[in-house]
Amino acid sequence: MSTVSLLDDKDLTPAAAAVFADIRATRQTDFVNNFWRALAHDPALLARTWHSVKQVMTPGSLDAKTKELIYIAVSVAQGCDYCIASHTAAARAKGMSAAEHMELIGVIGMAAETNRLALALQVPVDEVFKAVPASSIGRNAAQS
Repeated sequence: MSTVSLLDDKDLTPAAAAVFADIRATRQTDFVNNFWRALAHDPALLARTWHSVKQVMTPGSLDAKTKELIYIAVSVAQGCDYCIASHTAAARAKGMSAAEHMELIGVIGMAAETNRLALALQVPVDEVFKAVPASSIGRNAAQS
């Protein structure tokens, strides 16, 4: 049960309505989901969050589907039912197959299990895992 009402378009402030317009334009749909409708109670929070999501989820070195898969994994780890459902739908829209989804769930489950085991056993990190390969450091950083 939501702790706030979900605002209809007619109840939005002009600032929140402007964010909704950008969501619709960016996503090329008339649909604005419940997450944004809940955040619309605070137009500044709504705008800040939308701006950040839009920036982070834009394809870059990682493609859009990969970003959605990561979002699903983090959402599972955080136990956010809403985000799991929302980003699973988004990943499917970006081409995630049923087989990829099940493989992702397998990886998430395995990572959760081995994370708990390593944490419970307080396994020290191998020195080789702590080393940063020179190829991953920018040229200027390597010269300083």
